[in-house]
Amino acid sequence: MMIRRCIGCFLLVLPAILLVPGCEEKVKPSVLSTIDSHTIPQQESWNSDIVVSDSGRVRAIIHAGYIRVFESSRQTLMSEGVRVRFLSSEGVQTSVLTSDEGAVDETTNDLEARKKVYVVSSDSVKLWTEVLYWDNRRRLIHTPEFVRIVSPKEKLQGHGFESDQNLKNYRIFHVTGEAKTQ
Repeated sequence: MMIRRCIGCFLLVLPAILLVPGCEEKVKPSVLSTIDSHTIPQQESWNSDIVVSDSGRVRAIIHAGYIRVFESSRQTLMSEGVRVRFLSSEGVQTSVLTSDEGAVDETTNDLEARKKVYVVSSDSVKLWTEVLYWDNRRRLIHTPEFVRIVSPKEKLQGHGFESDQNLKNYRIFHVTGEAKTQ
Protein backbone atom coordinates (compact mmCIF):
# COMPACT_ATOMS: atom_id res chain seq x y z
CA MET A 1 0.00 0.00 0.00
CA MET A 2 2.83 2.26 0.76
CA ILE A 3 4.21 1.97 -2.74
CA ARG A 4 0.87 2.93 -4.22
CA ARG A 5 0.66 6.06 -2.08
CA CYS A 6 4.19 7.19 -3.11
CA ILE A 7 3.43 6.67 -6.77
CA GLY A 8 0.24 8.70 -6.39
CA CYS A 9 2.11 11.52 -4.69
CA PHE A 10 4.74 11.45 -7.38
CA LEU A 11 2.12 11.67 -10.12
CA LEU A 12 0.56 14.70 -8.39
CA VAL A 13 3.89 16.45 -7.84
CA LEU A 14 5.28 15.79 -11.34
CA PRO A 15 2.92 18.21 -13.18
CA ALA A 16 3.70 20.90 -10.62
CA ILE A 17 7.44 20.44 -11.21
CA LEU A 18 6.95 20.68 -14.96
CA LEU A 19 4.86 23.88 -14.68
CA VAL A 20 7.21 25.79 -12.38
CA PRO A 21 9.92 26.47 -15.00
CA GLY A 22 7.26 27.62 -17.47
CA CYS A 23 6.04 30.31 -15.06
CA GLU A 24 9.50 31.78 -14.66
CA GLU A 25 9.97 35.34 -15.97
CA LYS A 26 12.18 35.53 -19.04
CA VAL A 27 15.26 37.73 -18.80
CA LYS A 28 15.59 40.02 -21.82
CA PRO A 29 19.10 40.83 -23.00
CA SER A 30 20.10 44.43 -22.51
CA VAL A 31 20.70 46.58 -25.56
CA LEU A 32 23.48 49.10 -25.36
CA SER A 33 22.12 52.52 -26.28
CA THR A 34 25.58 53.73 -27.27
CA ILE A 35 25.84 51.28 -30.20
CA ASP A 36 24.47 52.63 -33.45
CA SER A 37 23.83 50.24 -36.33
CA HIS A 38 25.47 52.80 -38.65
CA THR A 39 28.79 52.51 -36.80
CA ILE A 40 29.19 48.74 -36.87
CA PRO A 41 29.75 46.79 -40.09
CA GLN A 42 27.11 44.47 -41.48
CA GLN A 43 29.84 42.19 -42.87
CA GLU A 44 33.48 41.56 -42.01
CA SER A 45 36.08 39.38 -43.70
CA TRP A 46 39.79 38.73 -43.41
CA ASN A 47 42.29 38.14 -46.26
CA SER A 48 39.61 38.51 -48.90
CA ASP A 49 39.22 39.75 -52.46
CA ILE A 50 36.75 42.20 -53.99
CA VAL A 51 36.22 41.98 -57.74
CA VAL A 52 35.18 45.24 -59.44
CA SER A 53 33.52 44.59 -62.78
CA ASP A 54 31.47 46.45 -65.36
CA SER A 55 29.30 44.78 -68.00
CA GLY A 56 30.88 41.42 -67.20
CA ARG A 57 34.46 42.69 -67.55
CA VAL A 58 36.74 42.67 -64.53
CA ARG A 59 38.31 46.11 -64.06
CA ALA A 60 40.14 45.57 -60.78
CA ILE A 61 40.79 42.93 -58.15
CA ILE A 62 41.23 44.27 -54.62
CA HIS A 63 42.79 42.21 -51.85
CA ALA A 64 42.77 43.39 -48.24
CA GLY A 65 43.78 41.94 -44.90
CA TYR A 66 40.58 43.17 -43.25
CA ILE A 67 37.35 44.28 -44.95
CA ARG A 68 34.29 45.89 -43.33
CA VAL A 69 31.05 46.48 -45.28
CA PHE A 70 28.66 49.22 -44.16
CA GLU A 71 25.37 48.82 -45.99
CA SER A 72 23.76 52.04 -44.70
CA SER A 73 26.56 54.25 -46.07
CA ARG A 74 27.19 51.93 -49.05
CA GLN A 75 30.90 51.91 -48.23
CA THR A 76 33.47 49.15 -47.85
CA LEU A 77 36.49 49.95 -45.66
CA MET A 78 39.74 48.02 -46.04
CA SER A 79 42.83 47.87 -43.84
CA GLU A 80 45.79 45.71 -42.85
CA GLY A 81 47.29 46.01 -46.32
CA VAL A 82 45.44 46.73 -49.55
CA ARG A 83 46.55 45.50 -52.99
CA VAL A 84 44.68 46.48 -56.17
CA ARG A 85 45.42 44.89 -59.54
CA PHE A 86 44.07 47.09 -62.35
CA LEU A 87 43.16 45.27 -65.55
CA SER A 88 42.70 46.42 -69.14
CA SER A 89 39.46 45.73 -71.02
CA GLU A 90 41.22 42.61 -72.36
CA GLY A 91 41.88 41.37 -68.81
CA VAL A 92 45.64 42.12 -68.83
CA GLN A 93 47.14 43.58 -65.66
CA THR A 94 48.21 47.19 -66.32
CA SER A 95 49.28 48.34 -62.86
CA VAL A 96 49.30 47.41 -59.19
CA LEU A 97 48.47 49.72 -56.30
CA THR A 98 49.38 49.01 -52.67
CA SER A 99 48.45 51.01 -49.58
CA ASP A 100 47.90 50.54 -45.87
CA GLU A 101 44.16 51.17 -46.07
CA GLY A 102 41.38 52.20 -48.40
CA ALA A 103 37.66 52.53 -49.09
CA VAL A 104 35.33 51.58 -51.93
CA ASP A 105 32.15 53.54 -52.65
CA GLU A 106 29.63 50.75 -53.40
CA THR A 107 27.46 53.11 -55.48
CA THR A 108 30.18 54.07 -57.98
CA ASN A 109 32.91 51.46 -57.27
CA ASP A 110 35.36 54.35 -56.89
CA LEU A 111 38.36 53.66 -54.67
CA GLU A 112 40.26 55.79 -52.18
CA ALA A 113 43.70 54.51 -51.10
CA ARG A 114 45.40 56.01 -48.02
CA LYS A 115 48.75 55.79 -46.22
CA LYS A 116 51.90 54.73 -48.04
CA VAL A 117 50.27 54.52 -51.47
CA TYR A 118 52.52 53.00 -54.12
CA VAL A 119 51.60 52.28 -57.74
CA VAL A 120 53.77 50.50 -60.30
CA SER A 121 52.76 50.09 -63.94
CA SER A 122 53.61 47.26 -66.31
CA ASP A 123 56.04 49.77 -67.95
CA SER A 124 57.97 50.25 -64.66
CA VAL A 125 56.57 53.71 -63.89
CA LYS A 126 56.40 54.12 -60.10
CA LEU A 127 54.28 56.54 -58.10
CA TRP A 128 54.30 57.35 -54.36
CA THR A 129 51.77 59.45 -52.45
CA GLU A 130 49.72 59.39 -49.25
CA VAL A 131 46.21 59.57 -50.78
CA LEU A 132 45.09 58.42 -54.21
CA TYR A 133 41.64 58.18 -55.77
CA TRP A 134 40.52 55.86 -58.59
CA ASP A 135 37.55 56.95 -60.70
CA ASN A 136 36.06 53.65 -61.88
CA ARG A 137 33.86 55.12 -64.62
CA ARG A 138 36.64 57.18 -66.24
CA ARG A 139 39.40 54.71 -65.25
CA LEU A 140 41.56 57.55 -63.93
CA ILE A 141 43.68 57.92 -60.81
CA HIS A 142 44.17 61.33 -59.20
CA THR A 143 45.15 63.15 -56.02
CA PRO A 144 45.47 66.74 -54.82
CA GLU A 145 48.34 65.62 -52.53
CA PHE A 146 52.11 65.51 -53.00
CA VAL A 147 53.27 62.84 -55.48
CA ARG A 148 56.60 61.46 -56.64
CA ILE A 149 56.97 59.63 -59.97
CA VAL A 150 59.99 57.73 -61.22
CA SER A 151 60.06 56.33 -64.73
CA PRO A 152 62.88 55.14 -67.00
CA LYS A 153 62.87 58.68 -68.51
CA GLU A 154 62.24 61.05 -65.62
CA LYS A 155 61.93 61.77 -61.92
CA LEU A 156 59.12 64.18 -61.07
CA GLN A 157 57.38 65.38 -57.98
CA GLY A 158 54.78 67.96 -57.13
CA HIS A 159 51.29 68.60 -55.81
CA GLY A 160 48.20 67.47 -57.67
CA PHE A 161 48.21 64.56 -60.08
CA GLU A 162 45.99 62.91 -62.69
CA SER A 163 46.62 59.87 -64.89
CA ASP A 164 45.10 56.90 -66.62
CA GLN A 165 45.34 53.82 -64.42
CA ASN A 166 48.20 52.50 -66.58
CA LEU A 167 50.41 55.51 -65.69
CA LYS A 168 51.04 56.11 -69.41
CA ASN A 169 49.48 59.57 -69.70
CA TYR A 170 49.93 61.52 -66.51
CA ARG A 171 50.31 65.11 -65.45
CA ILE A 172 51.42 66.78 -62.25
CA PHE A 173 49.88 70.20 -61.67
CA HIS A 174 52.60 71.91 -59.57
CA VAL A 175 55.69 70.05 -60.70
CA THR A 176 59.37 70.06 -59.79
CA GLY A 177 61.85 67.47 -61.01
CA GLU A 178 64.34 66.42 -63.62
CA ALA A 179 64.03 64.78 -67.02
CA LYS A 180 66.78 62.81 -68.76
CA THR A 181 67.78 64.13 -72.16
CA GLN A 182 68.87 61.76 -74.84
